[in-house]
Amino acid sequence: MPIYVIEREIPGADKLSASELEAISKKSNEVVSRLGEPYRWITSYVAGDKIYCVHEAQSADVVRRHAREGGFPANKVTEVTAVIGPSTARGA
Repeated sequence: MPIYVIEREIPGADKLSASELEAISKKSNEVVSRLGEPYRWITSYVAGDKIYCVHEAQSADVVRRHAREGGFPANKVTEVTAVIGPSTARGA
C-alpha cells in the first residue's frame, strides 16, 4: 500500500500542549477506525507551524478524506517513492 507524507499548516503547531496533541491524535484514530478501508497512521512530526504526517493508504484521495473528516488541514499530500537512510550507502 502506498505511503504518503502530509504537510499540515497549523500556525503555532510547535506550541500545542501535550493535551492538545493528545486530542488531535485521538480524533485521527477515531477517523481511521471508521474509514472502512485500509489506512494506517505511521507517525507525525511537529516542526514550527507545520505538522508532517506519514500515513499508509490506498490513495491520496483517501488521505484527503481522512483530513476532511477529522477537520485537519492537508495542504500538501505527496506519495513516497523511496526510503533512504544511513544503511542505503554502499558498504554500510
